Amino acid sequence: MPSSLTINGLTRVIAHIGFPTQTFKSPMIYNPYFADAGINAVVVPFSCEAHNYPAFLKAVFGNTNTAGALITMPHKVATVGLIDRVAPAAEIAGSCNAVRLGADGRLEGDMFDGEGFVRGIRRKGFAPQGKSALILGCGGVGSAIAASLAAAGAARLALFDARAESAAALAGRLNKHYPALAVETGGNDVRGFDLVVNATPLGMYDGDPLPADVSRLSPETFVGEVVLREATPFVRAAQQRGCTVQLGTDMLFEQIPAYLEYFGLPSTTPENLRRLAQLD
Repeated sequence: MPSSLTINGLTRVIAHIGFPTQTFKSPMIYNPYFADAGINAVVVPFSCEAHNYPAFLKAVFGNTNTAGALITMPHKVATVGLIDRVAPAAEIAGSCNAVRLGADGRLEGDMFDGEGFVRGIRRKGFAPQGKSALILGCGGVGSAIAASLAAAGAARLALFDARAESAAALAGRLNKHYPALAVETGGNDVRGFDLVVNATPLGMYDGDPLPADVSRLSPETFVGEVVLREATPFVRAAQQRGCTVQLGTDMLFEQIPAYLEYFGLPSTTPENLRRLAQLD
């Protein structure tokens, strides 16, 4: 068991800002790690409604013991317009889930969903450089994964969304930052890709349809999932085809070390975070 977390006048605070906060998992992952490692920091949830968010975000960073802020729904999109500097991944995603105070005192933000995804697939043996990927779902998380795959050197990205305009808009943002990247939009046929990612909500609830025809998956295709369940029907179907998979929960634990580094706090491994987490 980790030692107890001590809060005193020198404790650095990471604000976890969203609404509602009942489903927040981060405090039960970060804080046991901080206690175990003897790091004088704490993640505190703040249930902030949209009308109060611009003023609250500014106020949080008016405090000198704020290490950073974790941003979740419904504020990730609004944050992009409230900060001074936006990293390419956040600009491409059109949303931001981490904010810190820069060395010059200005607010800067980034998006780490994609970074967590890419760190995870690399640790499982998949190197994105020069590879092709199909991303099913072009909302915030799908856009973030696309941005991180582009930054990691992917050669070709195919984008599919039930709203064709979302895929087209993401393609435009990717082309702006990565003009040499081959980007296409259109269908959801999984055949012929090195990597297929379900970045839709499908699989969150029992009875959801699959996001694509899994029977067309090659066993050599790496399949990624973003839904935070241990094994969605899509993942199970891909495993039955012989595919290597990455779960949504893997992406969650992989991105936390990136957040810690971003906030200037001692980092750790996903395995250690899993060992210490108090999610039950």
